[in-house]
Amino acid sequence: MPVLLSPPVADALLPVPGVRLGVTEAAIRKLNRKDLTLIELAPGTRVAGVFTQNRFCAAPVQVCRTHLTGGKVRALVINTGVANAGTGEPGLATARATCEAVAGLLGIQANQVLPFSTGVILEPLPVDKLIAGLPAARDALKSDGWYEACHGIMTTDTVPKAASRQVKIGGKTVTLTGMSKGAGMIKPNMATMLGFLATDADVAQPLLDALVKEAADVSFNSITVDGDTSTNDSFILMATGQAGNETLSDGLSADYAAFRAAVLELSIWLAQAIVRDGEGATKFITLQIEGGRSRDECRKVGYAIGHSPLVKTAFFASDPNLGRILAAIGYAGIDDLDVSGIRVWLGSSTEEVLVAEKGGRAASYREEAGARVMKEAEITVRVDLARGDQASTLWSCDFSYDYVKINADYRS
Repeated sequence: MPVLLSPPVADALLPVPGVRLGVTEAAIRKLNRKDLTLIELAPGTRVAGVFTQNRFCAAPVQVCRTHLTGGKVRALVINTGVANAGTGEPGLATARATCEAVAGLLGIQANQVLPFSTGVILEPLPVDKLIAGLPAARDALKSDGWYEACHGIMTTDTVPKAASRQVKIGGKTVTLTGMSKGAGMIKPNMATMLGFLATDADVAQPLLDALVKEAADVSFNSITVDGDTSTNDSFILMATGQAGNETLSDGLSADYAAFRAAVLELSIWLAQAIVRDGEGATKFITLQIEGGRSRDECRKVGYAIGHSPLVKTAFFASDPNLGRILAAIGYAGIDDLDVSGIRVWLGSSTEEVLVAEKGGRAASYREEAGARVMKEAEITVRVDLARGDQASTLWSCDFSYDYVKINADYRS
């Protein structure tokens, strides 16, 4: 079960003017499963995206990068079950054929289509099944299709992940609705996750391009479940421009600041939802690293703690074997780290316990206090490196028996 994460309510997912979504069953990997989603965008929609940094990136990622440079994106197509990664030139041909089929159905150009795939790597995508399912997805297109779509992009997710926000921009109400999927093979620099966030705000392309990178950096690039960076990760930001606001083109304006805040907040929520639904997760862990000389070294420490199987299994067991956290800090890669100045706290919503200081166990620390915190579903690990004024916050989860079971049986 996900950690304090409930499925979205259909009525709470607000339509975004200029966006229609359709979902169908194409039997791409399994029968009786919604596995094909089509998103149609109104003419004039501006689109920006960021993708995995895995060098073995999937065919749809390669095609998306090419098509985004041409601008004027009009449609997205998403399949689950098969990732179309590690498929070489045939995989690229399949991704391109998918775009051509969508273009033919919608009366647009193939380079105006962005394809996305998620699922098993190193298996060919059954493009004939995908193409055969497209007419049903087109016929299902509707503006209030977010609820069906967030279900249709799931793989090992146990719950769909989607939410909406509204904000006033220049006297106009701007709507933002987003959805994400992912539960395993999650690590910074994107992961086996897909994220889609649409808004009806009118935003200049340069600001949109910068904002999607900033939003990914503080959200999807700040989570880790298991330390594995996937081949298919994608985060797409779409702005249809139909809210009627004056075009946001000044990155220093108050209107842009309000819009930016809403995008960042929703992106962080979607990213955290992935961690809360991490495969087999029972604990949601916030890693708050401060006192660094740079943000990068703070992130190194956070990742070292968040990736450590020993730390993660201790959290699952509610075992305050907290020397494992110190060990992770020590191997994080800061060569001149003075451990005598480091302080480490373990916290919950009701208390914070000083665990370590002056190079060892804090004199005030009692194991029963650590055990009490570790029994909570949400836990914060706060580390002060005592080296500077930079900080970074990351999110992770524990490792349970179910993580092994889910991944051992993934292809069954």
